[in-house]
Amino acid sequence: MTVKLNDKAFRYAKELIRDGKLVKDERDDWSEDAPTPDEENGFIESKKWAEYSKWHLGVDDEHPDDTKGHYKFPYGDFRKVHRCAVISGESRAGQYDHDDIRDALGKLLDQIDRD
Repeated sequence: MTVKLNDKAFRYAKELIRDGKLVKDERDDWSEDAPTPDEENGFIESKKWAEYSKWHLGVDDEHPDDTKGHYKFPYGDFRKVHRCAVISGESRAGQYDHDDIRDALGKLLDQIDRD
C-alpha cells in the first residue's frame, strides 16, 4: 500500500480550523460523528471526488482516485473538522508508519487545541 499525505487536504483542514469550522469533541466520539456510507455517497454524488478528497489526509495510489479506497484518514464530517477524527487518525497513521500523515495530524491537533 502506497499511502501518502494529501497536501491539498492538509491545507484545507488548516483553513477550516483557522475559520473556526471545528468540533472540539472527545477522543472516542469519532465512531458516532463519522459520516455514514450513505452520507459519503450523497456527498460524492453532489460534490464529486475532488471535494471528497479534501476531507482525507491520506491517498492510496494503489486504488483509482474515483474510489473510496483511494482516500484514507478522514478528519471531518464534510462540514467541520472533528478533533476526535484528528486524534483517531494520528494514532492509526502512527501504527502503520505513515509518518508524514501522523505529523500533519499532530499539527492539526496542536492548531485545534491552541484555539
